[in-house]
Amino acid sequence: SQQMYGIRNGNAAQAIHLLNRENGVVVYVCEPKEFSSGHVPNAINLPLSSLKDQLRNLEKHKSKPIIVSCRSGNRSLKAAVILRKHGFATVYNLAGGLLAWERDNLPLEK
Repeated sequence: SQQMYGIRNGNAAQAIHLLNRENGVVVYVCEPKEFSSGHVPNAINLPLSSLKDQLRNLEKHKSKPIIVSCRSGNRSLKAAVILRKHGFATVYNLAGGLLAWERDNLPLEK
């Protein structure tokens, strides 16, 4: 389904490039308590469970690359499909999720 919806896999280095060079936006689709224990800096928290209801909060970012992340990469893939179905053009799934981000010793925001 990932190929079918044109969702790209992005590693941490690509995510940083998108954030710094292309106005990318990270959407973290875990629950708020997971978000508060650590996330990619400047990420927007929209839990997968309520993503469809909160899509309007992302409308202003529709033309930017969206990098969807979660803890390990499972929920983010489901969320990425929802975003593509709702017309978000460039959607990346953060491969390996936050666990991979931490493995690369990248900064977390709490």
